[in-house]
Amino acid sequence: MIKSVVKTALTGLAFALLAGAGAAGAQGRVETSAGPMEITRVAAGLDMPWGFAFLPDGSLLVTEKGGRLLRLAEGGTQAISGLPEVAVLGQGGLLDVMVPADFATSREVWLTWAGRSGEGLATMAGRGRLSADNSRLEDFETLFTGDTAAASRHFGARIVEGARGNIFITTGDRGTGPAGLEAQDPALSHGKVISIARDGSPDVTQTGWREGIFSIGHRNIQGAAATPDGGLLVSEHGAKGGDEINLSQPGENFGWPVISYGVNYNGTKIGSGTHADGMNQPLHYWDPSIAPSGLMIYSGTLIPAWKGDVFTGSLKLDFISRLDPETPAVTGWAEERITAPETGRVRDIREGPDGAIWFLSETAGAIYRLAPANQG
Repeated sequence: MIKSVVKTALTGLAFALLAGAGAAGAQGRVETSAGPMEITRVAAGLDMPWGFAFLPDGSLLVTEKGGRLLRLAEGGTQAISGLPEVAVLGQGGLLDVMVPADFATSREVWLTWAGRSGEGLATMAGRGRLSADNSRLEDFETLFTGDTAAASRHFGARIVEGARGNIFITTGDRGTGPAGLEAQDPALSHGKVISIARDGSPDVTQTGWREGIFSIGHRNIQGAAATPDGGLLVSEHGAKGGDEINLSQPGENFGWPVISYGVNYNGTKIGSGTHADGMNQPLHYWDPSIAPSGLMIYSGTLIPAWKGDVFTGSLKLDFISRLDPETPAVTGWAEERITAPETGRVRDIREGPDGAIWFLSETAGAIYRLAPANQG
């Protein structure tokens, strides 16, 4: 199924490398299974970047964890105002950004962030309309507020437009650890895939739990991509070992913290082991952990050999992971690790409108474009 995913690249777009967003244009090379690839720095000078998305005109929206939303375009960087109040604590801050398919008419931009709620912090999501001059999010409204927790970690917070026009929001277990069963409780938002309608109401068209809860039993989802059948492919952090790729579908349970391929940080067993009735097995897992972040299913537009492959970044080991769903391996899928000086703490990864692979390095504070060396 995943191999059949094809995302059509925008056509007729004269995409120019971004200038004025720091030192752009520096290039490197890396050898891969699909031949030599050229890595071009598109933007630099970013401060703890977390997520990015393309606008139809080819410019980029980028979030910085400290609370800035930037538009990067040919000729300059523009800070966008009108954002919600963000709690910049621990792993919290301004997190993901999503541009829906109907942006040309709706002008909507969606964000996720960590915000104060009651006496604690919560994963939040909302939207505003980008002004005609691209300077402000107008009429911003918060449409999702997760359950509150005191911890400032495991917010999850990827946001994706689903195939049915719904909005997926991923959450983490909020750092409750193996001793807490919040991720197993369908009454709580911790450790879940959430699905809401465009107006923020709970999605009731496909759910196996209470309204808006799509799947349960996740630890900390840091990457997500929609699938054509209405599901969500996710990458999530385990504890010590046990990072996973899962295909979320309505009503499914992915086991945390009852089952895991990892162990506690002190080496002790988590839950009942690796299997339990009624709990899904991952499509792929890593042991030891790589801390996967961002997730993309590649269309093959520019690199046909990689059509249908799944890409995620590593925050821990500084590489891009390419997983081939058609080639089995002991841990699920065969993996290629693409490592270069530019792949430090890859936080997000996307297919660009040009068919190239774009990724965000937290270490460098930069966005890069990876494409075949002979196609630039």
